[in-house]
Amino acid sequence: MIIGIDASRAVASQRTGTEVYAWQLIQTLIPMAAGRGHRLRLYFNRPPAGRLFPPASHVEEIAIPFPRLWTHLRLARELHRRPPDVFFTPAHVIPFTYHRPSVATVHDLGYHYFPEAHTRRQVAYLQWSTRHNGRRARRVIADSQATRADLIRFYALDPTKIEVVYPGIDPALRPVQEPARLAAVQQKYGVVPPYLLTIGTLQPRKNLVRLVAAYAASGVTHQFVLAGKPGWLSQPILDAVAALPPAVAGRVHLPGFVADEDKAALLSGAVALLYPSLYEGFGFPVLEGQACGTPVLCANTSSLPEVAGEAALLVDPLDVAGLAAAIRQIATEESLRRELVEKGLINVRRFTWEGAAVQTLKVLEAAAGWSKR
Repeated sequence: MIIGIDASRAVASQRTGTEVYAWQLIQTLIPMAAGRGHRLRLYFNRPPAGRLFPPASHVEEIAIPFPRLWTHLRLARELHRRPPDVFFTPAHVIPFTYHRPSVATVHDLGYHYFPEAHTRRQVAYLQWSTRHNGRRARRVIADSQATRADLIRFYALDPTKIEVVYPGIDPALRPVQEPARLAAVQQKYGVVPPYLLTIGTLQPRKNLVRLVAAYAASGVTHQFVLAGKPGWLSQPILDAVAALPPAVAGRVHLPGFVADEDKAALLSGAVALLYPSLYEGFGFPVLEGQACGTPVLCANTSSLPEVAGEAALLVDPLDVAGLAAAIRQIATEESLRRELVEKGLINVRRFTWEGAAVQTLKVLEAAAGWSKR
């Protein structure tokens, strides 16, 4: 069987969220596909910078650059010219004119809950693309039960065509204990221990304006590190920091994007990870913190309780006073932090890319009507 995969999201040099998902899943699918006798065609919207995936005889990489509407024009043309047995888009949309067997992953529907966190054009496109993927795909993969429920609620998708496949966690993420490594990464990003950390793209959905206010109200004097590249509407977050009293604002640090190779050390050195996001289809940072032995505070909404299990301090993300109290609690109660660390290291065992790839391959085979003889 030939499996075509839209690998355009995996080409990103600074991967977050869906880009990490696409890259990790494709990388893990490659050897598994060989074991099942499948061939892969990976479609790129630009040539990868260097070797993105290990070379393999059963993998064909097709770079088809195009200035605009790459998916619906250039990728569609390639798919019509040489159709695979099944087409998979792990982090994007099925070409409008493509009607052959396909599978799409839908990551989240947060724009239904917080449309103000997006431009009107983004909301319109997300609504169209999700509805299109849901109707056109033979099978839909959802990152979580929360996302599956949203697909049924907002788009009336047939529940039998939706498969929940939890993404994995990067196996390289584990507790870093070497003092020299911790100090080197902290120095690189201007971080001063003890520190509280939040990590992810700076955007409204991450609830950072409330989190900054809660940190200021908590009375905790640890440095507060907001790590991540600026996203759309990040200016109000920067304004919220600037509006703090000088003594508090001086303890808030924005180091920008954190390289993958530094993430484990930055997480491991933190007193706690704070992640009260307004909505997540799947909260990667929660698991990344747990994998690195970092106590986690996160929101009690969307997929986050499902992902965090019993290994995080859950809080209402809209309650600034409650957030402040939770920050104070996790920063000052060592016994709570130890308990969360122990439970977190157990919880992350549920999430592996090998498990995700096995389940995804089964979904792709079912969509193509393929059975191994």
